[in-house]
Amino acid sequence: MPATLDQYQDLLTVKKPLAALATVMPDGSPQVTPVWFDYDGKRLRVNTAKGRVKARNMPQGARVALMIVDPDNPYRYVQVRGRVALVTERGADAHINALTKKYIGADEYPYRQPGEVRLRYEIEPLAVQGMG
Repeated sequence: MPATLDQYQDLLTVKKPLAALATVMPDGSPQVTPVWFDYDGKRLRVNTAKGRVKARNMPQGARVALMIVDPDNPYRYVQVRGRVALVTERGADAHINALTKKYIGADEYPYRQPGEVRLRYEIEPLAVQGMG
């Protein structure tokens, strides 16, 4: 039976694992970055600053993959291949602050740079594989 996101709800909504986000560079080579993420019940959401490599590699419609490893069992993981369904500045500051609360318990993102513009991405899952 194929894996589903339902089998990994604890990784998506309860535990606090980082996701390894894979994007594709303009020359076709892969690029992988650890990211904070959340899940709204349909889409995985990540956040970055405008101008970063992953932002340049993730226009709306781009194909991406995320691998999320269980922090309590490194042999249990879920891989999600998907498509960037939405890229927006709207709500991006509130989203990075919510991720900050989830991951480090602070109310505001402490690593903001002067003039930084945040982007919120929604990734539509197209294929799910997992182990454990």
